Amino acid sequence: MAFSFGGGANTAGSSGFGSFGAKTTASTGFGFGTTTTAASGFGSLAAPGFGTTTTAAPSAGFGFGATGTGFGGLGAANTTAGATTSTGLGTSLGTGLGTGLGFGGFNTQQQTSGGLFGQLAQAPVQSNQLINTASALSAPTLLGDERDAILAKWNQLQAFWGTGKGYFNNSIPPVDFTQENPFCRFKAVGFSCIPGSKDEDGLVILAFNRKEDDIRNLQQQLVEALHKVLGGNQTLTVNVEGVKALPDDQTEVLIYVVERSPNGTSKRIPATTLFNYVEQANIKNQLLQLGVVRTLTRTELSPAQLKQLLQNPPAGVDPIIWEQAKVDNPDAENLIPVPMVGFKELLRRLKIQEQMTKQHQTRMDIISEDISELQKNQATTVAKIAQYRRKLMDLSHRVLQVLIKQEIQRKSGYAIQVDEEHLRVQLDTIQSELNAPTQFKGRLNELMSQVRMQNHFGASRSEERYSIDADLLREIKQHLKQQQEGLSHLISVVKDDVEDIKLIEHGLHDSIHTRGGTFS
Repeated sequence: MAFSFGGGANTAGSSGFGSFGAKTTASTGFGFGTTTTAASGFGSLAAPGFGTTTTAAPSAGFGFGATGTGFGGLGAANTTAGATTSTGLGTSLGTGLGTGLGFGGFNTQQQTSGGLFGQLAQAPVQSNQLINTASALSAPTLLGDERDAILAKWNQLQAFWGTGKGYFNNSIPPVDFTQENPFCRFKAVGFSCIPGSKDEDGLVILAFNRKEDDIRNLQQQLVEALHKVLGGNQTLTVNVEGVKALPDDQTEVLIYVVERSPNGTSKRIPATTLFNYVEQANIKNQLLQLGVVRTLTRTELSPAQLKQLLQNPPAGVDPIIWEQAKVDNPDAENLIPVPMVGFKELLRRLKIQEQMTKQHQTRMDIISEDISELQKNQATTVAKIAQYRRKLMDLSHRVLQVLIKQEIQRKSGYAIQVDEEHLRVQLDTIQSELNAPTQFKGRLNELMSQVRMQNHFGASRSEERYSIDADLLREIKQHLKQQQEGLSHLISVVKDDVEDIKLIEHGLHDSIHTRGGTFS
């Protein structure tokens, strides 16, 4: 699954975002550009030509995935594109990685082809490919009857799906439909972080097919094994910058190598130098035995490279969609749009998102626990401060009492002095002012009454409130309703009885009146 960037041509044998500058046939990532026999990527730009055809050793290119599938980190290996290099690694690496390990690709001669993007020689091939694709989708002449129309629809379906071969002529080979063809519908544009590390930092990422806990427990043994892979040179030191968990029980280890010179100075091996060394076949096999599934670097892009990357939409991606993605970029300073081709890439990004979400949630839980612990410590500290304040007040009163008694004993037997008399007069004046009903005493009484009222209202407001369950409340209402109906019935019975009693009394009264008249 190749994804050609800029040149529009297809790439063979790649599965992740690799070089951004040359279409590759031996890279491990999606190539973005013209054809090379090995990925060249964004090189050092030592000569005119950007991502031109080279014969260098295979590398992961410069892109969003390097040797793995999908979008890894922006920036895999940076090799020199468009220049002939034959000077090696310099004197600083002569005693270290330069001679003892033999970096391939840096001491070999690279031959370039002309053209700004190295595409002039590929123009006829691309033109023929476009013509063949158009013939396979619109007017195949394979069978010479009405079945060619059905074949054209089948080829269109394969092109939309991004897989299969399009047969259209008996004398011409079929067209290979990949997910990078412009008719494939399973494409989208996402955003990835722009790497910020420099090549001088020497950071190289090793992805291990092991869990994070296993890597952390065996970190020292891992450093020793990597040092042996680098030749066991005593002037080299392998350092682990960080360890991070990845989906599918994989772990990402960020390393850098420090080289010490005989005069005591030390410096880091550049990331591109270290990456090109570990990408050699024999070194790669040794890393595979350690469980390394892919290696890549994340070096920052120069403004020219970033501009070149944004101006040219990837092959198969509609320029309008690419421009809209640049407009919709939520953080143009830190994010860059990247195409997502196929469901595997979408699934990979989804797994990474879930992994990051899980890590963020874990970190949030840790922060929440720390905040809870701090709140408990704060409450304990506040209680202790209040206790110490009360204790300080008690001790102050005790000290004052001791000073009073001491002063009384010291002044016993002496007459009252003038300053003490003045002080007594002032105290008497203050006492009389406080006891005056219209002065401070009345105000203090008023304030005291207000404080008592507020305390009373606060106590009444702080009373507990009870809530009743809805079903229980419904049963209570039903019971009260029945009680009310019973009382109503009882009241009606009493009223009827009262009427009967009145009727009886009226009858008795009439009978008594009749008897009285008869006797008279």
